[in-house]
Amino acid sequence: MAQLEVPAEQWAQVVEQNGGPPIYKKIPVPNPGSDEVLVHILYSGVCHTDLHAMKGDWPLKRKMPFIGGHEGAGVVVARGDLVQNINIGDRVGIKWLNSSCLSCSFCMQGDEPLCPHALLSGYTVDGTFQQYAVGKASHVTRIPKDCDLAAIAPVLCAGVTVYKGLKESSARPAEYVAIVGAGGGLGSLAIQFSKAMGLRAIAIDRGEEKGTLCRSLGAETYIDYTTSNDVAADIKNATRDGLGPHCALIIAPQEEPFHHATRYLRSRGVIVCIGMPSGAYLKAPIFDVVVRMLSIKGSYVGNRLDADEAVEFFRAGLIKVPSKVVPLSKLSDVFESMAAGEIVGRYVLNTAN
Repeated sequence: MAQLEVPAEQWAQVVEQNGGPPIYKKIPVPNPGSDEVLVHILYSGVCHTDLHAMKGDWPLKRKMPFIGGHEGAGVVVARGDLVQNINIGDRVGIKWLNSSCLSCSFCMQGDEPLCPHALLSGYTVDGTFQQYAVGKASHVTRIPKDCDLAAIAPVLCAGVTVYKGLKESSARPAEYVAIVGAGGGLGSLAIQFSKAMGLRAIAIDRGEEKGTLCRSLGAETYIDYTTSNDVAADIKNATRDGLGPHCALIIAPQEEPFHHATRYLRSRGVIVCIGMPSGAYLKAPIFDVVVRMLSIKGSYVGNRLDADEAVEFFRAGLIKVPSKVVPLSKLSDVFESMAAGEIVGRYVLNTAN
């Protein structure tokens, strides 16, 4: 199939120094390699990871300058000579995991995110805060034609990440899951995935605006940690038998909530760490962990199958993304709101302006 016409230049948000800010400027459109596709990005969600990347918060080497973004949804406009499974005009998404080797022991068992040779969109390779982005054909996620691209963009990271976390928790239908940071982009999706998977969500966050959102998305209980006299007791009391939730998804960008989870989980409960506060450490009382047989585990982004499954939840109408669409040029404003903790749901960038 013939390549579509592609311009020589495009608009992009480029981080040129540690700490930012991103610079909105014109740059050349990249060319796809032999096993890659060039995607005309139409929408890109903004993740808290993008803010961490700009600030250099994590002990991971990143390229500099770089273009952030890893929730990009668009249309394939060019492909490399070796690409056979993706056609020009296909709707696809570019995720955090841009590529992996597909041959190491981790890739062979479906743990592609753990590949030692993985490339990360918006971190080690340029991401989706640009009008045209390159992705490995083996790793882009197909998006059905009946899905709205602006609405599905955050599912490619926020959705996949919390869905994977719920799978890692091993929670069963009718069991309780505490979602800490429930009113944000990931948390708002975690509530919905929990409900769709038959789990009972207890949402924890701050402010009545987030409480209204969490309840509307299916949370059985909302606990405002800024007004509660005893958050742990309130979480336990939200369960039918008063023993506490079976698992806790910790999505918060602060360290303290990770330490509190052992106080309200029931015995054999599972703490799933998803948020990654800069420089944070996890502490837990060893006595409780042993005697109550608690489990603490990390959950990274999902693999290719997890992404396909998360997209199917969206296509089936089980997931809606609370989001606000703004122009690509407004990325700095989004980062300011994110740093202040003011964002409810998810911001999505429209790359057309």
